[in-house]
Amino acid sequence: MASSVIGIIGWSGSGKTTLLEKLLPLLIARGLRVNVIKHGHHEAMLEPPHKDTARFRAAGAAEVVFASSTRFAIMHELRDEPEPTLEMLVARLAPADVTLVEGFRSADIPRLEVYRPGVGKPPRHQDEPNIIAVASDQPPPPGWDGSRTWLDLNDTEAVLVWLLRTAGLQA
Repeated sequence: MASSVIGIIGWSGSGKTTLLEKLLPLLIARGLRVNVIKHGHHEAMLEPPHKDTARFRAAGAAEVVFASSTRFAIMHELRDEPEPTLEMLVARLAPADVTLVEGFRSADIPRLEVYRPGVGKPPRHQDEPNIIAVASDQPPPPGWDGSRTWLDLNDTEAVLVWLLRTAGLQA
């Protein structure tokens, strides 16, 4: 099954995670399999340093798999390797109907910008051609040329329909 890859971007505090939390159950209720990739800008502690998996990584293991009856996780230490590209990460995932990506701003994928003027940061859609839609808690600014879709961030159903159409799935 080929997966569409769609990015969700926005400044910290704009509501990207909240929007994804609302969209995921709606997509899954439609019988779709959804993957999410989140890019971090800092080192995340995935387990306490004293746990077995962390100790194995600290001892030099390239990859450690933790598995239980409810989930598994693969932790790969980059050490001197370059950070993986989005394409490399998508290739490692199980097949899905759509993969939603938060971050990886340099990847060439269609993106939705979550934009809240109240965050106090400038919009990104004016300078990034891969942003094909904006979801905002405000109406389009005066003089909006309509070259991108403008969505009401509080209308989750409208954002869902846009996402389904953009992914080439039923709407």
